[in-house]
Amino acid sequence: MQFSENSRVWVYQSDKKLADEVVQQIQQRLNSFTAEWTAHNNQLKAKAEIRYNRFFILIVDETQAGASGCSIDKSVNFMKRLEQEFNISLFDRFNLAYRDAGEVLSLPRHGFEELLKQGTINTNTIVYNNLVQNLTELETKWEVPFKDSWHIQLFRDLVS
Repeated sequence: MQFSENSRVWVYQSDKKLADEVVQQIQQRLNSFTAEWTAHNNQLKAKAEIRYNRFFILIVDETQAGASGCSIDKSVNFMKRLEQEFNISLFDRFNLAYRDAGEVLSLPRHGFEELLKQGTINTNTIVYNNLVQNLTELETKWEVPFKDSWHIQLFRDLVS
């Protein structure tokens, strides 16, 4: 299936890296969910993927049918069920992910601040902007250097 570059995207980040077997289980559930996902009884052209055993990405191509408030609520409720079933946190916006030596790690805000102060995380460290809105932004603005992300505003006092 081809998806428009303007397809809507929602990124949910797990607070921990998941084992491959768990990722397979969750991917099966995501596939079932997106296959049945509707908005006002219209089938959504949707898919889901998991990246780095940590990020759950829902994609809806709205050229076929648009995601409505009710359909978005369905996806949020589905993600909350995944949280409970797999004992993970997907809604903590201050669990910040970054790349270190090729591995994707995450920390709560205070831990991230500490690594900034120590210089372990710097303006060139790759961070993950889970606020991307569409497929184009996912490919171009999701994995970016700290200096090019919204993170720089939040931590401007700690960066020289």
